[in-house]
Amino acid sequence: QVQLVESGGGLVQAGGSLRLSCAASGRTFSSNAMAWFRQAPGKEREFVAAIRWSEGSTYYGDSVKGRFTISRDNAKNTVYLQMNRLSVEDTAVYYCAARIIRRLGVRGPHDYDYWGQGTQVTVSS
Repeated sequence: QVQLVESGGGLVQAGGSLRLSCAASGRTFSSNAMAWFRQAPGKEREFVAAIRWSEGSTYYGDSVKGRFTISRDNAKNTVYLQMNRLSVEDTAVYYCAARIIRRLGVRGPHDYDYWGQGTQVTVSS
């Protein structure tokens, strides 16, 4: 079983920054890719960013490109999401996702097998 534990959410003013962390653990966990999604009330889960573990390729949703940065620490099995220039529209529950099996896509929730419990990010105006 793989466990994903997110941390770093909270309340921040518009224009501010936050960094989310997601630590993966499990007896045989070896990530192929990890990602961040978010879901605001009444909206569908939205792709935020992903990183392929071996080569470090990164992918971003259009709404966060240029403001958010995803990175990883291989030794710690941890993925980070640095969020800068936050706006009220970024308010959501942010979920970490991971997969072990190699797949082509990285942007859909169906591309991942494991999910964290979510961490709330609230941006005030």
